[in-house]
Amino acid sequence: MNRPSLPARAAVKAFRKVESIDAQCLCGKVRLQIDTPVFWAWHDHTRASRVAHGAVYATYVGSWRKRFRILAGEAKIKHYKDKANDCVRSFCGHCGTPLFYERGHSPYMINIPRALFSGRTGREPKYHVGITELRDWAYTGESLVPLEGFPGVVWQRSAKKKPKAHAMPPELQPESGIG
Repeated sequence: MNRPSLPARAAVKAFRKVESIDAQCLCGKVRLQIDTPVFWAWHDHTRASRVAHGAVYATYVGSWRKRFRILAGEAKIKHYKDKANDCVRSFCGHCGTPLFYERGHSPYMINIPRALFSGRTGREPKYHVGITELRDWAYTGESLVPLEGFPGVVWQRSAKKKPKAHAMPPELQPESGIG
């Protein structure tokens, strides 16, 4: 198979149209934008992300800082310096939505919750960070069934237990009618 030379591939990359995707917080006061595709995407099971998001895990996309822009609401953004994890977490000061976090050891990258984007980011989250911190109450793909009487709600049916074979006490045994 004939492959273009390295300079030819670089030229093709240079002429590709850069696409951007927008993100926003829950109230819409803060709007962000990144160029796609993102660098990578992952599910973060660490305690810090779990507590910051109030969820079993957070899904992030990582982008080069130079490909990230704040379009609106910069004055609304508040920051929390997490010294234990050497990162700064930023959130909307109006609605509380987690917006992004920056790690001290990777100053050229920025990490944005995947849920803030309305469209595709160019990478699927195939990685798991902090999987050893996965909680025992996390949903991990068990079979679910509809909950009768509650449209849109599903649940994990517990395994049916077979009744134990116990001898019935004499006082609870039905009368035979023989007498």
